[in-house]
Formats: sequence, structure tokens, C-alpha cells
Amino acid sequence: MPFESDKIMFEIYRESTYSGEYRVVYFTELQDHNKEAEINRAAAGEHVFDGFIRPYKKDLAKETIGKLLDRMNAGEKLSSEEIAQQLKLFMPS
Repeated sequence: MPFESDKIMFEIYRESTYSGEYRVVYFTELQDHNKEAEINRAAAGEHVFDGFIRPYKKDLAKETIGKLLDRMNAGEKLSSEEIAQQLKLFMPS
């Protein structure tokens, strides 16, 4: 059973490059070979939302985040409050 302290830190951001796509980075799951590049890419982008998800049901949480990204990349505008509401079940209190 994972501990509450084993949560996964993430950030949703919009790329600052020509594509302007919304992406997510799971900071606590980065490996040494891609850590610096992924952090730099997220830092160069426009911050949208960040937080932690519990390791319990993390696959479902990542699927939910993926669906949110699909909606935003399709042009839907989601506020931080709407994103938080969708992720409420997966985020520690």
C-alpha cells in the first residue's frame, strides 16, 4: 500500500513553441536521461495547472488528465477550477 507521501507531482502547461499544445509532465516520474529536458520544456511553457495525484488509481488519474488535454487541445477553454474539479478524486486533500 503506497503512503500518502508517495504522491506524484505534475504540471499541465501550454507549449510556447509554434504548436501551442497543452501537455503534462509528471515530475516525480522523470528518469535521469529525460529529467532536465522535460523540466526545461515545462518551464518555458505557459503554466496552466499543477498539483499532486495519489499513487492509488494513478492510471485513472492520468487517463483523466489526458482527456482534459484532449479537450483543451481541441480548443475548449478550461479554468483552473474546472480542472481541479475533474481531478478532485485523485488529489490529496
